[in-house]
Amino acid sequence: MAQSGAAENTKSGGDSGGESQRIPETRGSGQPSRLADETSQGKTTIAASVVQKIAGIAAREISGVYAMGGGVSRAFGAIRERIPGGSGTSSVSGVQVEVGEKQAAVDLDIVVEYGASIVDLARAVRRNVIGAVERMTGLEVIEVNISVNDIHLPSEDEETGAQSGTSRVE
Repeated sequence: MAQSGAAENTKSGGDSGGESQRIPETRGSGQPSRLADETSQGKTTIAASVVQKIAGIAAREISGVYAMGGGVSRAFGAIRERIPGGSGTSSVSGVQVEVGEKQAAVDLDIVVEYGASIVDLARAVRRNVIGAVERMTGLEVIEVNISVNDIHLPSEDEETGAQSGTSRVE
């Protein structure tokens, strides 16, 4: 499968010692997609939003990840969940992807539960995201950058329940 005249973006890795990876820019109609398969019987492309959803679901599967996204995106996500039909976009809150024809880079914003080892959690999230994206799409994931934006305290749940006016006893 030859690459026909596609421009290339340079994405530099955080821990790569100054080296940069090159991700081919995708062809198409504004919606980035990856040419997954091209045969004499047709071709298969994968939209960037699909990679974004896979990465978001894989990150949330790890115990210790309380939520995805920064404070503002979580607030908008909570509003979107209350609007009928609005929950579809919240599933990718805190996930940004860059997708080429053969490679992908993922950036995650997460909120960690208090008590979890952030370093171990980040490793587990990175491993799970890479495995899920590569297995489901065939893309090579060149990097998964994780930004921990907040720590969730168990006492925050208790305070929210008490403020919402719900009684603890009947």
